[in-house]
Amino acid sequence: MSEMSFEQMLEESIKTIRNGEVVEGTVIDVKPDEIILNIGYKSDGIISRNEYTNEPNVDLTTVVSVGDTMESKVLKVNDGEGQVLLTYKRLAAERGSKKLEEAFNTQEVLKAKVVQVLEGGLSVVIDEARIFIPASLVSDTYEKDLGKYKDQEIEFVITEFNPRRRRIIGDRKQLLLAEKEELQRALFERINVGDVLEGTVKNVTEFGAFIDLGGADGLLHISEMSWGRVENPKKVFKIGDVVKVFIKDINDKKIALSMKFEDENPWKDASEKYAAGTIIKGVVARMTDFGAFVELAPGVDALLHVSQISREHVDKPSDVLKIGQEIEAKIVDFNEEEKKISLSLKALLAPVEETAEEYEEAPVEDVVEEAAEEAVEEAAEE
Repeated sequence: MSEMSFEQMLEESIKTIRNGEVVEGTVIDVKPDEIILNIGYKSDGIISRNEYTNEPNVDLTTVVSVGDTMESKVLKVNDGEGQVLLTYKRLAAERGSKKLEEAFNTQEVLKAKVVQVLEGGLSVVIDEARIFIPASLVSDTYEKDLGKYKDQEIEFVITEFNPRRRRIIGDRKQLLLAEKEELQRALFERINVGDVLEGTVKNVTEFGAFIDLGGADGLLHISEMSWGRVENPKKVFKIGDVVKVFIKDINDKKIALSMKFEDENPWKDASEKYAAGTIIKGVVARMTDFGAFVELAPGVDALLHVSQISREHVDKPSDVLKIGQEIEAKIVDFNEEEKKISLSLKALLAPVEETAEEYEEAPVEDVVEEAAEEAVEEAAEE
């Protein structure tokens, strides 16, 4: 048997490789657009930028260093120039695909960064395997602008796995719904009517505001926003505001809220503040043909009847008064049970002898009531 030459022995000592084989190598050089590996073969292996990642314009010197060990897959044993063409991304994608298949079968929750925002949804990548999350499965509410998710890490589950058709679908919505359901269950277990909570304004409408209580939304109706009058909730609240509210009622999954705290009730001690005979200042808040409503304090309005504005005939309050005008008047009647207060400007005027014509200007019941009050006052003075 003849002895082998040195070249033959060297050839025998070097392993053979085939297309599609997975090889391990050591990085011996790295350039911005390619990686050179010693794979223990007679030729070095080359991984181009396009075969390393799907990310465009990546500088490979920032992700790989000389001396690193990495696995890759043989694309072509000889590229025509004696080099071995390798791919890293395809091997990673194959392994990533297997990982996704397992996650699909077990419904494992995955986490990945959004690498692309598409017209119809989001694209995320796990080990070079792409997953598409349709816009309808991104959130539990309608998302007008998906751009905010770019480069964010999000959690999802795989709901469809068909690598042959390159169709791998993710779903984030069901995770959010499950989380919300759990938060809702925990919230309803701990809250009761009368509890004071902090919440965040989620939406504002003409009739009220929806407050996120951390698990469920409660409705703060316009009538419960203040002891005073609120004309437009959108002028009082904006989305994101943190507010203190208390639970007025719980009906199944509906929560009614209020900000009319009893210790801030303007009618508290009203019998002392607004006793008949008290002279008080107020602001004309609104007017009708029969009188003007004067705000004495937020939540406390009093009626100034048209017959009590002047000793002279007044057709309508707007002929004499203006919205926002501050006036001083005398309280002539206080009804705590019905929360009604009646005012008079005439009562502040120097008494004069009233004619029958003046009495005809006012409703009979008002004239009788006024006459009775004046009689009481005269008796008291005597």
